[in-house]
Amino acid sequence: MAAMDVLAFYPWTFAALVGFIGLLVGSFLNVVIYRLPVMMQRECESQAREFLGVDDGFPGEVFNLAFPASRCPGCAHKIRSWENIPLLSWAALKGKCSSCKSSIPARYPIIELITGILSAAVALKCGYSLTCLYALLLLWAGIVLFMIDVDHMLLPDSIVMPGIWLGLCAGYFGFFTSLQNSFLGAVAGYLSFAIPAVLYSWCSGRDAMGAGDYKLLAMFGAWLGWQMLPLIFLLSTVAAAVVGLTLVRARGMPFAFGPYIIVAGLVAFFFGHELYTWYFQVNGLHIGATFFD
Repeated sequence: MAAMDVLAFYPWTFAALVGFIGLLVGSFLNVVIYRLPVMMQRECESQAREFLGVDDGFPGEVFNLAFPASRCPGCAHKIRSWENIPLLSWAALKGKCSSCKSSIPARYPIIELITGILSAAVALKCGYSLTCLYALLLLWAGIVLFMIDVDHMLLPDSIVMPGIWLGLCAGYFGFFTSLQNSFLGAVAGYLSFAIPAVLYSWCSGRDAMGAGDYKLLAMFGAWLGWQMLPLIFLLSTVAAAVVGLTLVRARGMPFAFGPYIIVAGLVAFFFGHELYTWYFQVNGLHIGATFFD
């Protein structure tokens, strides 16, 4: 039996392989989560210097997702290949730099582990198919956006905007929903947050939320279709009301809403059809089969 046949007919084998790949991808996502905001800040500073006509004569170190090589922020020790194995290296080093013994945050192996587990879950749900690859792209983008928004209250357009277009492409091929539902989901997702936020800003003179949240909901609408938007909206707003308001009272600071949208969007991806079916059955509604058409 060919290797491809094994992956197709033995879903747990395929899930284990994708989970392992997810661990490796999770290690790369850690790099993106840390470096992308820095890259955006440096780009803004470069544009500001250019606008002001300031030339310090120093181009600065090349800094992108590939260069320079990963190193310890404390002692600048270059991370060797054996020190960069997902999960195992952190455990072997006991969570400390091999050179200066400064602590390595536990968030790095946690992100790797979560990425691996959720990637395996996607493989089990979608099976050996191109749909699985698209779903993994949505998952990995969601993890990066979640962490960047938590850290910086920022949802980079460089991820969200391509995510919307990829969602529309997925709709064109009918992976998760039809192209019509995908297009309506993107439009409705954006407007469902943008219109209330703009009205609130006009009435109060204060911003209700960032435009990145509109685009993020549009991204999930494009991937999953307009039908999933009520579920995402309900889950994200309820969770934000419970958790977010608690943080505001405790710290007196604004909080990022994007992570709630992302978690709600992933819940809708994994369990949306089941939750809607249960809701229709409980309420005696007989529209489940036609609702997703």
